[in-house]
Amino acid sequence: MNMVEVWFGIIERQAIHCGTFRSVSDLIEKIREFINGWNPRAQPFVWTKTAHQILAKANRPTTSNAGH
Repeated sequence: MNMVEVWFGIIERQAIHCGTFRSVSDLIEKIREFINGWNPRAQPFVWTKTAHQILAKANRPTTSNAGH
């Protein structure tokens, strides 16, 4: 998955999802507050599997025959 998509998913779940915003400016302010809190704690993403392992699992044949 694209890391940008992951990042926007985190912002959506942790800052936007349950919020109520009266204007675009309010939404932007909430996002900036989230980013300002996130940046000091940010850590590089560490892959736990090699690209080969990930692709092998993604390309494996399906085992179910659900008949959909």
